[in-house]
Amino acid sequence: MHGTGKLFFQQFARSPRTIGAVLPSSPALAHTMLAPIDFHAARAIVEFGPGTGAFTHQIAARLRPGCRYLGVELNPAFTRNLAARFPGLEFVNRSAADLTHILADHGIASVDAIVCGLPWATLPVSLQDSVFAAMDRALVPGGLFVTFGYFQSLVLPGAQALRRRLRHEFADVRRSPVVWANVPPAFAYICRKQQ
Repeated sequence: MHGTGKLFFQQFARSPRTIGAVLPSSPALAHTMLAPIDFHAARAIVEFGPGTGAFTHQIAARLRPGCRYLGVELNPAFTRNLAARFPGLEFVNRSAADLTHILADHGIASVDAIVCGLPWATLPVSLQDSVFAAMDRALVPGGLFVTFGYFQSLVLPGAQALRRRLRHEFADVRRSPVVWANVPPAFAYICRKQQ
C-alpha cells in the first residue's frame, strides 16, 4: 500500500467512526457521483469529507473557470494532504455542520452542488440534523446533493433512516445503479432541492 491509500488506512485505524471505510472510493464511484452535476453551469461546489481526494481529483478535472470549489474535511491529516495535492482548490479543516459560517468566511453566498463522502451511518443524529439544516440554507433552489451508500448495508436501520431523511429533505431522490467496481459495492443517492 502506498500514497493516499496508506494515509487513508492509517487514518481509518486511528478513527474508524469518522472515516467510515477501510479503502478510498473508486474512480468508478466518483464518476457515478459526479455525472449528475452540471459543471458548465455550476458557480460553487462543496465537497463534504473529501478524505484523500477520490472525488476531488475528478471534480478538479471538470471545474470550469469561475466555479468555486470548497472542500470541508474534519481530519487534519487529510486536509493537509489535499491542500498539497490540489493547490488550486480551497480546503477547510472544519465540520460540515459549520457550512453556513464556512461559506460566509469564503464569500460564497450559495452552492449549486454538494458532493458528500461523509459516513452517515456513524454520525450522531444531532450532527446529521445540523448538516442537513446547513445544506438547506446553502443549496440554491434546484441544487444537487449527492452522497453514497454501500450495497450490503441497504437493509440496515441506519441506511433505511438515511433514505427516509433524504426523501423528507429533498424534492427528488434517485438511486444510481450499483457500482460493482467499488470495494465494497456502492451506489449514489442523487437528491435535488425544491425549485
